Amino acid sequence: MNPATIYHRPLSEFAFATDGTHYVFRLRTGKGEAQSCRFFYADRAAMAPELDFACLPMKKIREDRYFDWYEVRLETKLERIAYYFELSDGAETLCYFGDCYEMAGTPTRADYFQLPFNHRADRLSVPEWTKDAVVYNIFPDSFADGFRTLSGSSDGKTGLGGTIRGIAENLDYIASMGFNCIYLNPIFESHENHRYNTANYRNVDPLLGTNEDFRVLCEDAEKHGISIILDGVFSHTGADSIYFNKFGRYDTVGAWQSTDSPYYSWYTFFGDHQYEAWWGIDTLPNVVETNPDYLNYICGDGGVLDYWISLGAAGYRLDVADELPDGFLDALRKCVKKNGEEKIVIGEVWEDASNKESYGVKRRYLLGDQLDSVMNYPFREAIINYIKGMDANTFKDWIMGILENYPKQTVDVLMNFVSTHDIERAINRFGGQNCDDKSKDWMAENWLSDAEYKRGKQLLKAAMVLQFFLPGVPSIYYGDEVGLQGWKDPFNRRCFPWGNEDEDLLEYTRELGILRKSSSVFVDGELEFLLTGNELLAFSRFHRNSGESVILILNRSEQTQHFSLQSDVLKNYALSNVASGICKENELVLPAYSYAALFALRTIDRKVEEEEADEEAKEAFDAKEDVTEDEYRDTYKDMD
Repeated sequence: MNPATIYHRPLSEFAFATDGTHYVFRLRTGKGEAQSCRFFYADRAAMAPELDFACLPMKKIREDRYFDWYEVRLETKLERIAYYFELSDGAETLCYFGDCYEMAGTPTRADYFQLPFNHRADRLSVPEWTKDAVVYNIFPDSFADGFRTLSGSSDGKTGLGGTIRGIAENLDYIASMGFNCIYLNPIFESHENHRYNTANYRNVDPLLGTNEDFRVLCEDAEKHGISIILDGVFSHTGADSIYFNKFGRYDTVGAWQSTDSPYYSWYTFFGDHQYEAWWGIDTLPNVVETNPDYLNYICGDGGVLDYWISLGAAGYRLDVADELPDGFLDALRKCVKKNGEEKIVIGEVWEDASNKESYGVKRRYLLGDQLDSVMNYPFREAIINYIKGMDANTFKDWIMGILENYPKQTVDVLMNFVSTHDIERAINRFGGQNCDDKSKDWMAENWLSDAEYKRGKQLLKAAMVLQFFLPGVPSIYYGDEVGLQGWKDPFNRRCFPWGNEDEDLLEYTRELGILRKSSSVFVDGELEFLLTGNELLAFSRFHRNSGESVILILNRSEQTQHFSLQSDVLKNYALSNVASGICKENELVLPAYSYAALFALRTIDRKVEEEEADEEAKEAFDAKEDVTEDEYRDTYKDMD
């Protein structure tokens, strides 16, 4: 074995508590290097000179082209755990404590891995309702101002006119799609359409409605089984705001106007009216998030967070979460969760949030005291690149890497999207040209041709299969479900095309939502890739204990493909019925960019468990004394 390939770290995605008595430990090894892995653990707080270790076998749970991952799930009342791993390749046995030692080595207490204490604050616990969430992301200015109406620009380019009441009047439509959570882009008072330059955190923008309108929306949404999440923009404010008041719009004394302003300490000034601005944009002055006055204004009792939750908000999505310091995130989570553990905090982090560093600090987003989940940008790139032709094994490795880097609790609620207000819509990305080097004039005037739209729609459908059925929570950007086009900001927030919806795409989205709701494996089930071919991708979502499974088969090619139900890739599954797709005798027929779904029972784990139980019983029986020959023969006969 190569010690350099073996890796574990405590208090991370490799070692975490799910509650007061249940733990998960993971170990990475070189691909195919270990024949077996065992987990040894003991009471770290024991006063005896030598620790008394118990042993559990580890199961290989995943692999990619370079590594294998092993996992053990431990139930114990121990709150302080010392542990190590034993690995064997059949010829050599190593113990892993942080370094690799031969079995003859005699470690001290300090050599073992340590899970120091199972604090409640160290346990990542996500709201249960979010695991079953299907999110509808609405840019409120562009969705509706009445029942299936919108009075915005007739050319659909500016996307103005939407209101909070308009969203409320279309809750039936949203619920009919299977959505049970609405994520609203900013609704706070502002002086630009995007509203990421907050003017007053305490008011709904008058163009969208009133605070009472928001309260009524939350109340009506709850009746439809829908939760409302707000976009929190707390790293900066608008220059045109009650806090900064650069243009004198407000009666308040803003930070720009006087050092005596109650808001002056929120900002960083230098020179003559020079100030620190977000990414150098002078309309967006940065705030000092840890300033006590600002911190109390947002996170204190009766502050901004409390206020909107009191009106019905289920939580917050945090804009540029990696630019918010730990102290602010700690206070924010504490404030949100005091209103109920079912309130959620989601961070915008464009990279892998499990090992993110920003501004020289190793971030601890997902260690139990900050975020519940993040927007899954790496997932989006993996999906789009795969659908556009990336090697299937590379896609598998990409997805498995994402899953291995997060605790299971986070994996279940990762926000999986293919379009947002920050990026071009997926249908444009799939069907049209690369717009990275295009001007806004070009993006304003260019629409997909009929052929481009057809191809974009086909690929979007295929991408949505992955979005809905891989681990995590699907998030649909308003209009994607009806074929709304849009290049980058601001053209990705055009008016919802009421009366001109692509009905085929709409029904397809509903179909995916219904299928997702049909099985709990999509809520918290595990993932197994079964086939990674050039045209066909097959994977299953399953529950290890019950064996309940749903198998998804996706054709990402332009040609019709055929898949045999007697294929060896299904050898560990007992099929029950075809939930979606074309089935002819023992064969699935998959037209271009289509999918099939099979309900099944995963049998391999049951077989393995039975074999392991037999082996343990034999070992226990062999350890007995004074066993007669007849007893021995009869016992082994029953086991065999």
